Amino acid sequence: MSGRDRQRSRVYAWEDRVVAPHAPDLIPFAAAQPMVNAIWAEMGLRWPPRVEALPPQATARQADASRLRLRLSESLPSWVLLHELAHAMTSTAEGETDRHGPRFMGVYLRLLERYLRLPTESLLPSLEVAGVSVDLAARPVFLDPLS
Repeated sequence: MSGRDRQRSRVYAWEDRVVAPHAPDLIPFAAAQPMVNAIWAEMGLRWPPRVEALPPQATARQADASRLRLRLSESLPSWVLLHELAHAMTSTAEGETDRHGPRFMGVYLRLLERYLRLPTESLLPSLEVAGVSVDLAARPVFLDPLS
């Protein structure tokens, strides 16, 4: 995707207001790779991204992600891990990504519902108010069935 990430600030504000209060728990870095592996497999995917430490100079963020790796801080909220997994699931190894677009949001909502028990139906009105577009039919861009 070229151009600006038009929904980024709206998505971040929505998360702070709606998602973060429901998931204050912190995941230690050591637990992240097993969690990523399990979630990846439960979503019907193979070859999960590698979990790496976020560089010390990255002081303004808790994590970032691509299809091949998630870079995480020493501990982070569970919803942040799900956010980064949604990025990995909506990016290709070549670097094509939906950023914070409708496909990303559709996959992210699926993860929030499944792992934080936040029903999509209850989140949709707040997303509409926030002006965030969602593709409810979104799936990871590289679905590779295990069978």
